[in-house]
Amino acid sequence: MKVLSMIQPWASLFVLREAEYETRTWRTHYRGPLAIHTSKKVDKPACRLDGVAELLAKHGYTEDNLPTGMIIGVCKLKNCLKIEENNGNWAVLEDSRVISGNDLFLGDYRVGGYAWEIEDMRMLGEYIPAKGQLGLWEFSGKI
Repeated sequence: MKVLSMIQPWASLFVLREAEYETRTWRTHYRGPLAIHTSKKVDKPACRLDGVAELLAKHGYTEDNLPTGMIIGVCKLKNCLKIEENNGNWAVLEDSRVISGNDLFLGDYRVGGYAWEIEDMRMLGEYIPAKGQLGLWEFSGKI
């Protein structure tokens, strides 16, 4: 299965569906099953931001108890859309969708980047320890 590694708290907030899209500077043509892996790194200053800390607390997380080095969720990568416009309060994707609110706050919607659209996200009941990699990578174990 293809896997995407993400830094915490962004990985957990994505799997918990606080953000509908994952933003990347690069496009992928891959579509299909995708696992979400948490890197060993936790962006502690980000965890302390008011909005982020509140979203984490809503799910019982703090910067100190986020899972790291684990595959925590699975979904289906549906689409990869270019970010065409951003005025600071909202962004526009290539299919004219407008992004605002938590999605804008939790992502990097710089013009020229990409928003990865997923569906059927589910958090795993048991997390799977794994060493992450950059880009999309292949996990050969059972998920």
